[in-house]
This record gives sequence, structure tokens and C-alpha cells, in this order.
Amino acid sequence: MSRPKNGDTRVSYKRRGHPLWYAYILHRLSGLGLVLFLPFHFYVLGLALNTEAMNAALAWTENPLAKAAEFGLVFLLAVHAFGGMRLLVLEFLPWSTHHKTLVAGAVALSFLVSGTFLLRAI
Repeated sequence: MSRPKNGDTRVSYKRRGHPLWYAYILHRLSGLGLVLFLPFHFYVLGLALNTEAMNAALAWTENPLAKAAEFGLVFLLAVHAFGGMRLLVLEFLPWSTHHKTLVAGAVALSFLVSGTFLLRAI
């Protein structure tokens, strides 16, 4: 990526296809996934008022599909959390050429956290 000719040292990452653009999209999609999960979560919490319904919901969580969905949920949560920390680094620390490394680290940590959760759930 070349620098602008007008002496501006800022680099534009608004182009599609750049790794930091993908990090932006992943952060937005993970947030959307978490928002879509919340009504379902509140519904299941509401089932706690009825013992039979709650026991049925808890029995459903032993389904392998539910375990895979839990892995996805923990992955979305981890991606969103680590992506948010990356954004805080961008906001409060000086510019560095290592921001792509931070993105890769955030995704790797997300897989580590969600994979550990999945292995404990199985």
C-alpha cells in the first residue's frame, strides 16, 4: 500500500479486502449475532419460572446441535470482546504497523477461548 502524495502519513483502511476491513466486518457481525441471541436468552431465562419448561430447555442443551451453537455463541462473544479491545488500542495508543497482528491475535484468542469452552462442554 503506498502513501498518499500530499504528505499525509495516515493510511486509509477503508478499502474492501484489507485485513482490518475484515476485522471491522467481523466485529459488526459478531455484535449483530449477539443482539439476535439476546431475545432467545431472555426467553429461556423466563422459562425458569416454570420448572417443567426449564427442565425441557435444559434437556435440549444436551443436543450436539445445541453444543455447536454454544461454541458459536462463545466464539461471537470472544471475537466481539477482543475486537473491542483492539479498537481501544487503536483509539488510545499511537499508530503502529502491528495492527494486523492484533487482529490475527484477537481471532486466534477467540478460537482458543471458544474451543476450550467446546471441549469442556463435550
